[in-house]
Amino acid sequence: MCEANAYLIEGDEKKLIMEAVDTVEPEDDGLRLISIFGDQKFIKARIHSLALVDHNIFLKEPA
Repeated sequence: MCEANAYLIEGDEKKLIMEAVDTVEPEDDGLRLISIFGDQKFIKARIHSLALVDHNIFLKEPA
C-alpha cells in the first residue's frame, strides 16, 4: 500500500486530517486531498514535508 496519512502541524502538535491519502492536488489557495476511498477534502495549507517511508504528509497553514 502506498497511501499516506495527512497531518496538519499546529504549533508543536500534529493533527490527523485524513487517512489513506492517495492524491494531493494543488489548487489556487490550498490543497485537495483525495483518499483511496474517493473521499475529498480541501485545506488551505502548504506542504511542509513528506515522510514517504513512514507514509506521512505534513501540512502547514500559510502564515
